[in-house]
Amino acid sequence: MRKADVFWVTQKRSVPTAFRLFTGSAWTALSRPFIDYCIWGWDNLPRTVLMYYANFLSSPEGYFHTVICNAQEFRNTTVNSDLHFISWDNPPKQHPHRLGLADMQRMIDSNAPFARKFPGDDPVLDKIDSELLSRGPDMFTPGGWCKGSGKNGTDPCSVIGNTTVIRPGPGAKRLEILISSLLSNDNFRPRQCK
Repeated sequence: MRKADVFWVTQKRSVPTAFRLFTGSAWTALSRPFIDYCIWGWDNLPRTVLMYYANFLSSPEGYFHTVICNAQEFRNTTVNSDLHFISWDNPPKQHPHRLGLADMQRMIDSNAPFARKFPGDDPVLDKIDSELLSRGPDMFTPGGWCKGSGKNGTDPCSVIGNTTVIRPGPGAKRLEILISSLLSNDNFRPRQCK
């Protein structure tokens, strides 16, 4: 696959006066009401911001952030985290360090449900599958709906029970700790749309 060509222009755009620009991670979790707002845009802000971000090199790192932080209805709903564990190479914030087995405990201790960047077929991915996700090769991650025994390496999801059953595991507790920390008064309000 061929990479897209980037054309650099010397003409600069003026900074908008109708809204403030915000940036952040390209990975976001967006609520249904906010997505409805972006689609329907009852006050035209999402469309205006979209036109401003047309032809930007990294618009996913600014579009949703700018819309949500300028929309009065949504600005106080933001949480400043992309829920990823990332270890940065030196100089800092240039390129993510490729995660390996030596990073496993720090990933777990971060309580983040996502991590990046992994080399393909690294042994740490197998360890995550077996120890954190409790799944073997070529198996789904078992959930409360899996009724198989899982003995002798068999897939516990080969027998399906009630698909509406949700049983939180140890990962859910780690996620609860992370979310509680993100929503604490010390972290939450001061880091919203600043």
